[in-house]
Amino acid sequence: MSNSSSITEFLLLPFADIRELQLLHFALFLGIYLAALLGNGLILTAIACDHRLHTPMYFFLLNLALLDLGCISTTLPKAMANSLHDTRAISYAGCAAQVFLFPFLMSSDYSLLTIMAYDRYVAICKPLHYGSLLGSRACAQMAAAAWGSGVLYALLHTANTFSLPLCRGNAVDQFFCEIPQILKISCSHSYLRSFWVLVIGACLASTCFVFILFSYVQIFRAVLRMPSEQGRHKAFSTCLPHLFVVSLFISTALFAYLKPPSISSPSLNLLMAVLYSVMPPTLNPLIYSMRNRELKWSIRKVISWMLLNSDKFPLFFQK
Repeated sequence: MSNSSSITEFLLLPFADIRELQLLHFALFLGIYLAALLGNGLILTAIACDHRLHTPMYFFLLNLALLDLGCISTTLPKAMANSLHDTRAISYAGCAAQVFLFPFLMSSDYSLLTIMAYDRYVAICKPLHYGSLLGSRACAQMAAAAWGSGVLYALLHTANTFSLPLCRGNAVDQFFCEIPQILKISCSHSYLRSFWVLVIGACLASTCFVFILFSYVQIFRAVLRMPSEQGRHKAFSTCLPHLFVVSLFISTALFAYLKPPSISSPSLNLLMAVLYSVMPPTLNPLIYSMRNRELKWSIRKVISWMLLNSDKFPLFFQK
C-alpha cells in the first residue's frame, strides 16, 4: 500500500511495449506536435502582424491559438520523451504540473469558445451594437475572465486532488497525469471528497453548453432570414468553423468521460485521450483558416515571407 507522501514519481500508461512501436509512436506524435506548433504559430503571427485582423473575432482566435499551444505542449512532449527513452516515469512535480495545466487550459479553452459564440451572435443578430458591446476593453475583460476562471478552476481541482491520500500505487492509467486517473489511485473513502468539485465543473460546463446552443439557434434563425445569398454565405463562413471546433471539443470530451464502463479499456482510453487532448489543437488552425479568406490570405503572406526570408517583417503587411 502506497502513501501520497512517499510517492516521488508516477508511472504513465505507455502507447506500446514493443520498441519499434514506441519509436513509431514518437515519430507520429512528433509530426502531429510540429503541425500543431506550425498551424497555431502561423495564426498567431498572421493576426498579430496584419492590422486588418485586429478585430474582436480574431483577438479571441489569437487567444484560442495560445491556449491550444499550451494544451498540446502540456501532454505530448512528455509522452514523446517517454516513448523515445523507453520509460513510463514522470516526477511528482511534473505530474502535479500536468494536473494543474491541463484543466486550466481546457476550461479556459471552453470558456473562450463560449465567448466566441457570443461574438458571432452579436455580429450577426445585433450588428448595429457590435462596436459598443465588443469594444477593445470589453474583449480584453472577457478574455481575462476566461483565463482567470481557468486558473481558479484548475487550482481548485489540483488542490483537491493532491490533498487525497493515494493508497493504490503510483500507476496512472493514461499517457499523462489526468485528474480522473489520479482519483482512481486514491483511497476509496477519500474519493467522495472530490464529488462536489466535479459537480461544480459539470454545472459550469453545462451552462456554457446551453449558452453556445442558444447563441447558434439565434444565429441560424437570423442567417436564414437574410435576403442576400452572399450575406448568408459570409455569415456561415465565419460561424461554421467555430461550430465545428465546438462540436469536436465537446463530443470527444463527453465520450471520453461519459462512456459506459463496459466498453472501457486501456487502448480505448488512450485513443479517446488523444482525440480530445491532441487533435483539437492540431485541427483548429486548419478548420478556422479553411473557409476564412482574410485569415487564409494573411497566412499565405506569412509563409511567403518565411520562404523569402525578408528582413522587414513588421512592414510586410503594410505593403
